[in-house]
Amino acid sequence: MFWNWIGRSHEEIVQAREDWMNGTRFGEVKGYDGLPIPAPELPATQLKARGRVR
Repeated sequence: MFWNWIGRSHEEIVQAREDWMNGTRFGEVKGYDGLPIPAPELPATQLKARGRVR
């Protein structure tokens, strides 16, 4: 999970961020008149899964 996205891999998160910044895949928020909120930059390191710890 990063910002508003959940993905199974670093690549899926990168793609979700690109889609958000390009205005594709996520649609629009009805009734909101402002510009889309820009996504934060991804960290310089590769994201990794936390794993499932019980």
